[in-house]
Amino acid sequence: MATGIDAIAAHPVETIVGALAVLLSTAGIGFALRRATVRLWSVRAQLLAISLAGTVVGALVAWLLATAMILDEAQLVPTLAVLVVTFVLAMVIVTIASTSLGATAHRLADTVAAIEGGDRAVRTGIARRDELGRIADALDQLTVRLAELEAERGRLDTERATMLSSISHDLRSPLAALSAAVEAMIDGVAPDPERYLRSMRADVDALTALVDDVFLLAGIQSGRLDLERGPVDLLECCDEAIEALRPTAAARGIDLTLSGSRTNVPANARAIGRVVRNLLDNAIRHAPEGSVVQTSVNDGGTPRITVSDEGVGFPDDFIDRAFEVWARADGSRNRSTGGSGLGLAIAHGLVDAHGGRIWIEPATGGRVTFELPRAGRSLP
Repeated sequence: MATGIDAIAAHPVETIVGALAVLLSTAGIGFALRRATVRLWSVRAQLLAISLAGTVVGALVAWLLATAMILDEAQLVPTLAVLVVTFVLAMVIVTIASTSLGATAHRLADTVAAIEGGDRAVRTGIARRDELGRIADALDQLTVRLAELEAERGRLDTERATMLSSISHDLRSPLAALSAAVEAMIDGVAPDPERYLRSMRADVDALTALVDDVFLLAGIQSGRLDLERGPVDLLECCDEAIEALRPTAAARGIDLTLSGSRTNVPANARAIGRVVRNLLDNAIRHAPEGSVVQTSVNDGGTPRITVSDEGVGFPDDFIDRAFEVWARADGSRNRSTGGSGLGLAIAHGLVDAHGGRIWIEPATGGRVTFELPRAGRSLP
């Protein structure tokens, strides 16, 4: 060691220049590898290139030491031989160790290709704690999210198609009736103009109600519905809804009854009244002629309103989707009985906006119940 130190002291300039040359060469090799490795076809080739670069740097250091006379010529050859053997052994280690890295890289590439092909069930199956493992986890999470988004898009596309079909159907009938009535009156062939005008007014009211329902539902779904709340007597609210629909019920010989006690809750009276009217309208349309539609208000700790009819009730396969937009049941509760398919969806949205819940009870006939929180908090 003393001889080496003496040699460095005897040739300081040459030693410094040699050291700088090795440092610059090392940096140059590093930058060259950074550019070259991205073009190599495999991880194994990149690791082998890095091992070779390390051997070259070691040879440069040995040459520097020999130049500075820290190593003599007799020691330089064995040092270079050791470097060559080390490189060969490093290649063996890299070849063995890089198998897992190569397999992981190929698995990631195959997974990405499967995702591009539309496979949303594919997973990487990679369990690593390094950067590749984190990439695999992120890719799996991305695949799950893509599957969720595609399912959501499919659901929205279905809803959009159903909405367009339902709106076009519900608009077609009153518009056709209006067109026929207007043409009859223009041509002077309407035998009873006043009756035609009343029919036209009914069609206009139906169109207005449909448009109002669509706008109200849009406000509910977008979260832009602003409900000012105050004390609401549920019994009085139900009584007003019954009086508003009593003429419609009487036309079919249906009796509307109300039972319960006065129950006050913090709510929007207009919105709750709309909920009750929607439930009553639905019950009246599906109740047998000459039957009874019952409305009850109960306060067993949580204020509750129930509307029931004596019809055939909701089909079992319809209950789970009864509150979906444009949902219509088969059988007696189909399009031919009237209604836009928005009544229950609007009722659900308004109840949910109050923090309450609404559901269909298993019972003979149709029976729908909703609860409202007494203190304005959402129900569990």
